[in-house]
Amino acid sequence: MKKWQNLLANNYRSIHDIQKKLGLSEEETAAIADIERRYPISVPEYYLSLIDKDNPADPIKKLCIPDPMEFSEGGVQDTSGEGENTVVQGMQHKYKKTALILSTDVCAMYCRHCFRKRMVGLDGEETAENLPQMIEYLSEHREINNVLVSGGDAFMNSNRIIERYLKALTEISHIEFIRFGTRTPVTFPFRITEDEGELTELLNRYSKKKAIIIVTHFNHPKELTAESVKAMTMLQAAGCIIRNQSVLLRGVNDDPKVLSDLLNGLVSHSVMPYYVFQCRPVEGVKNQFQVPFSKGVRITEEAKAMMSGPAKAFRYAMSHHTGKIEILGESEGRMLFKYHQAKDEKDNGRIFTRPLSETEAWFRNPF
Repeated sequence: MKKWQNLLANNYRSIHDIQKKLGLSEEETAAIADIERRYPISVPEYYLSLIDKDNPADPIKKLCIPDPMEFSEGGVQDTSGEGENTVVQGMQHKYKKTALILSTDVCAMYCRHCFRKRMVGLDGEETAENLPQMIEYLSEHREINNVLVSGGDAFMNSNRIIERYLKALTEISHIEFIRFGTRTPVTFPFRITEDEGELTELLNRYSKKKAIIIVTHFNHPKELTAESVKAMTMLQAAGCIIRNQSVLLRGVNDDPKVLSDLLNGLVSHSVMPYYVFQCRPVEGVKNQFQVPFSKGVRITEEAKAMMSGPAKAFRYAMSHHTGKIEILGESEGRMLFKYHQAKDEKDNGRIFTRPLSETEAWFRNPF
């Protein structure tokens, strides 16, 4: 067993184990214990160490420790229509050019804002068993030029399974690049740094055949540690491109200075911001983390004023069941939106407006 596997096995999986580490009261612990029976806890020692236990509103704590708000009413389970986009068990085809593989339901940490909080999926072994059908589908659909291997967390698969995906996907001529969705550089960098060089060697070998893009997920400057930077430097040395997707989260990064520090910091380590996503109205997430559109636009625009050009290249967008919708800003009492990417191709590039509301943070039907 490698060092990273031993470290992961020691994750904190009960609030009672965490209680003394964070100095939680008996009342807080009892309330959280009720939540963990429905929405489990798993926090690496490393990530827990980033919490300032003297700050009740610590943003890192908010990202990994349950809160009674998770039981508040409201929200839906699947905001993106993932079920209707499934073409092979474990694989979705929502956008013309991209196929998405949900390679595992395992994560190094259970993030409290996860939009797949509902998910009880297939483990990596089972999903990989469907790879022949996936490859057949991809081979027949030449319009697909890239595949996103996600989860869960794609890097929670074994190196053997990761190589199965890489070997199969790099042999499809019309696949131009492969993406891996992983938060391990953020929550558990040891998956990369304490793997005896096996994962990075694997990525380096296949990056010579097809471009490999790592899509990671930093939400707060406190997550940019020496350990996370080391992991990203190793991935870059292996020939991988790294891009970051953040989510605008109340109490975490809904402050222009925090957001600008995060994205400027990422660029300083050659990680390019990609999206800042509107938090989805997911059951167990919506009431705790969502920020209204009007406030989100103000935050992102004020943050851009403090950013370098590369840092402000992100799009503030919502990942809607009809597509990725860019949130452009306010004009004459209405909010402007634009389809950056649409499920129905006739909507690509379409601009539309909605009446401005101080509280609206999502909508079911765009028009």
